[in-house]
Amino acid sequence: MAKTLKRTAAFAALGRALMAGARGGPGLGKRLAALPRMIRATAGGEYDGGMRLAMMTAATIYVVSPLDFVPEAFLAIFGLVDDVVAVTWLAGAVLAETERFLEWEARRKAVIPGTVLS
Repeated sequence: MAKTLKRTAAFAALGRALMAGARGGPGLGKRLAALPRMIRATAGGEYDGGMRLAMMTAATIYVVSPLDFVPEAFLAIFGLVDDVVAVTWLAGAVLAETERFLEWEARRKAVIPGTVLS
């Protein structure tokens, strides 16, 4: 999955993550605890999440920035829609990427360096 996360994948991951507790998937705490490890592994070149992390960082900056492409003061409720979409996408993207990272981390722990399995 070398391409960046698509909106639908991010929204689907958000829905799955919200239901994960009932189905035994990784909980929100485990996913959030994986974020620093994911950032370190990406910065160290071990994990291929660079572009996805860059997009999540850009979305975070957009959400917390005082500048807004669609200002609420002029457009009332419609000005909030872009912020809601950005926050929803960001939440879904973080959940999807941390799930992907946790799976990568589990597979990596199962590999014994220098051993070939047939």
